[in-house]
Amino acid sequence: MPQTQDTADETSFGSRVRSAVIWRSGTQILGQIVSWGSTLIILRILDPSDYGLFAMTQVILAFLAFMNGYFFASSLIQAESVGKHQIRQAFGILLLINVGLALLQLVLAPYAADYYNQPMVAELLRWQSLIYLATPFLVIPEVVLSRDLEFKRPALVNLLSSFIGAGVGLAAALSGWGVWTLVIAPISVFWSRAIALTILTKMYIWPSFDFRGTGHMVKFGSTLLIAHGFWIIQSQADIFIAGRVLSPHELGLYAEALFLAQVFAARFVPPLNEVAFPAYSRLQDDPSAFAYSFQKAARLVMLIACPLYVGMAVTAGPLVETVLGDKWLGMIPFIVIFAIAMPIMTLQILFSPAINAIGKPRISAEISAFGAVVMPIAFLIGVRFGATGLAWGWVAAYPLLLAFTVLRTGKHIGVDAATLWRSTWPGLSTAAAMGLIVWGLDRWILPPMAPPAQLAILVATGGLSYVALLYLGARETWDELVRLVVKRKAPVPEPVPAE
Repeated sequence: MPQTQDTADETSFGSRVRSAVIWRSGTQILGQIVSWGSTLIILRILDPSDYGLFAMTQVILAFLAFMNGYFFASSLIQAESVGKHQIRQAFGILLLINVGLALLQLVLAPYAADYYNQPMVAELLRWQSLIYLATPFLVIPEVVLSRDLEFKRPALVNLLSSFIGAGVGLAAALSGWGVWTLVIAPISVFWSRAIALTILTKMYIWPSFDFRGTGHMVKFGSTLLIAHGFWIIQSQADIFIAGRVLSPHELGLYAEALFLAQVFAARFVPPLNEVAFPAYSRLQDDPSAFAYSFQKAARLVMLIACPLYVGMAVTAGPLVETVLGDKWLGMIPFIVIFAIAMPIMTLQILFSPAINAIGKPRISAEISAFGAVVMPIAFLIGVRFGATGLAWGWVAAYPLLLAFTVLRTGKHIGVDAATLWRSTWPGLSTAAAMGLIVWGLDRWILPPMAPPAQLAILVATGGLSYVALLYLGARETWDELVRLVVKRKAPVPEPVPAE
């Protein structure tokens, strides 16, 4: 039976989305392997206090970087049509904003050093201001390519920059640069991406400072900017609050444990969200398909996130001792605590591209505002009990944030709490059973042995038991996962109608 035009278009669109996901997430995984390989070596060379100082600078950098103009340029993704003049206008806006941010960081650097009582913070911040100057030259090409679901070239560029950053970081660490290693490596990544993207996309354009007709761009970007500003507050409040209370050593252990725990949520989910935003945007006129797509995305992401975090919690001891060494053993309790909160965080951040894609960024702003109130309160209470109490603040606050997110977005994307629970239950329940098996093996069966051997046995047991439990207890989900990996076709299930 011949395909109709609509069917052919849907098939083509689905293939483009699948290709985008493969390129974006596939190269991201490879790039992260390279980056993580160098990061783990650098972690063994540097001291926790180096990472504590670096974490202090990241608060300032994060608060300013969210204003880098990306959200104004991202309005080009959602727009029905985009001309060259609009691209030049976006480029002009980005240039003005980022030069201003670089100058502002230079001014703020000594004040930040005084706040933390760490003079080195000022020097680090001054050099980190170079990152802003690269931003316009990498954002414009990425936005234009994302609009067309063209992720191959930016994915290759990101992979190249990962190799460059890893090489620069390793060279600096081995040369004894200490904390400066953590500054020079990101600068090399940003500038290599900017140069490579400009060359590969031939985005040789002059900026336009005639901003007439940019009302939609400014309105859309401003709303997202506000939302992201609240997100920065909720995500950086812990370091900002604890930086004046904890020593650089304690802060370094806490910050790096959080960094390790957030690997999946912060490194692998955002690239998927980059693909999801334009994909959801094209489904916004079909509520049933939109809701079904979101449920499927949540189910598949949690199939990965849940076993990863549960496994991290039950193997934290041998994991840290094997990978990072004895001087990082103090982070083990933090990793266990963070692993409890991270699946909830992963699920919560999946909502952002969905709600933005249907043209309601105000709801994202409301959600971020709620988080900007709840998270700092949790941290202010938790820090009174030291770094461990600060970590428990994540566990206490994120369920509240997820509940508020579902409440505010459910009717717009057709997904309520019950539907979300059904979608994520296979990954959550199977991972919990896997965790009990691994924990029992480690506690009652395995004899004392070297940490690397212990870790290898626990990881292998966890992986095999998870696959077996998923196959036996959630066969439908297993089949869906297999179809995704091997690209087998299956009948499209009836979408769950919004209540």
